[in-house]
Amino acid sequence: MTNDPSQWHGTTILAVRKGGRLAMAGDGQVSFGATVVKASARKVRRLADGKVVVGFAGATADAFTLFERLEGKLEKHGGQLERACVELAKDWRTDRYLRRLEAMMAVGNERVSLVVSGSGDVLEPDDGLIGIGSGGSYALAAARALIDRSDLDAEAIARRAMAIAAQICIYTNDNVTVEVL
Repeated sequence: MTNDPSQWHGTTILAVRKGGRLAMAGDGQVSFGATVVKASARKVRRLADGKVVVGFAGATADAFTLFERLEGKLEKHGGQLERACVELAKDWRTDRYLRRLEAMMAVGNERVSLVVSGSGDVLEPDDGLIGIGSGGSYALAAARALIDRSDLDAEAIARRAMAIAAQICIYTNDNVTVEVL
């Protein structure tokens, strides 16, 4: 085994906003090359006393560092998610230590969903859907196909879309964690 991050795969994070609710889902698979190292990783977490949900794609230790930084920014800026994410993205892009972190985050609260990256991006999708990670595009496409179904709420769409992604992406499994706000 090497520490080359290009060999590590295995994240699918999906955020679905519908009917005033946010469901964020993440699969549990972590792979190293062609080997599944862990099937039950928890890649979606709550921060800020449960008011913010975050999902990460990338190196686990890097993600924990970013979770801690985001939580600090939320405290510093009175829980203002957009401001905290912009400040985190600025630090991530300019700080020598943070700049080396290999991760991407989907972040949401009761009002907004954002993608935060190390290149300084803080993006709010037009349609309330976010897909990141190796299986993110599969889950996103499935969620877009399901979003107009009136019989499905945000959580049901997230779960079905993640199941579809798990059938397509070899780096995604069906051991899914979902957090709903």
